[in-house]
Amino acid sequence: MAFATVGTRLLARFTHLLDGLANVEMTSDRWYKNILPIGALFSASLVTSNMAYLTLSVSFIQMLKAFTPVAVLLISFAFGLKQLSGMLVVIVGSISFGVAIASYGEIEFAMEGFIYQVAAVAFESSRLVMIQVLLQGLKMDPLVSLYYFAPVCAAINTALLIFTEGLAPFLDISKLGPFVLVTNAGVAFALNIAAVFLIGAASSLTLTLAGVVKDIMLILASVFFLGSTITGLQIFGYAIALGGLVAFKTHKG
Repeated sequence: MAFATVGTRLLARFTHLLDGLANVEMTSDRWYKNILPIGALFSASLVTSNMAYLTLSVSFIQMLKAFTPVAVLLISFAFGLKQLSGMLVVIVGSISFGVAIASYGEIEFAMEGFIYQVAAVAFESSRLVMIQVLLQGLKMDPLVSLYYFAPVCAAINTALLIFTEGLAPFLDISKLGPFVLVTNAGVAFALNIAAVFLIGAASSLTLTLAGVVKDIMLILASVFFLGSTITGLQIFGYAIALGGLVAFKTHKG
C-alpha cells in the first residue's frame, strides 16, 4: 500500500491516468465519513486474507473467494440496494452449495485459516457495498480510488504490524531483498493500471469475467507449481460455484 501511495501520486504528477481526480471534490468531512471507513475495511480485508495464506492452500482460498458475490448480494439486500428475485436466489444457492462442497472436500482443512478467509470475504464484501453507498455521485475509477484508499491502508497496516509483530518485519526486509519486494509491489500496482485500461477498452463485465479465468489459473498453478492437492469432490463443488459465479456476473451486467 505504501508503494501504491507513492505510485499513484507519481502517476497523478507525470501522466493523465489520474485526471479523474479533478472530478472529485474531496473535503475533510467526506474523507472522514467516506474514505476512512472504506480504507479501514480494505485494510482488514488485506490483513485477514494474508493470514489465511499461512494455513490454507492457494487453491482452497480461491474456491472460498467464489463466495464473495454471495456476500455482496446479501449485504446489498440488507442495505436495500438490491431487490430479491427468483433468478438471484437460484444463483446464490448454487454458489453457496458449490463452495460448501468444495470446503467439505478440502484435505488440508484448517479452521483458523478458514475463519480468516471468511472474515476477509466479509470485509471485502462490506467494502464493496460501502463504496456503492458512500461514494454515490463521486466518479472514481479504480486508480482514483486507490489514490485515496492506499494511504489509509498503509497507515492502518503499519500500525497493526507494529503492535502485533513489533519491528521484526521491518528488520527482516533486508533478508527478503529489495528486488523481491519492489517487483511484487510493482506487479500488484500494475494490476490496478491494467484494470483501468481493460475497462476502458472493453467493460467492467469483461474485467469481472476475466477474474474468473484468473481464479482458475491460480488453482491450476498452485497444483502444478506448489504441489497443492485438490480432490474430485472439490473440483465438482467449484465447478458448480463457478457456473453460478459466471451467471451472477452476467446477470449483474
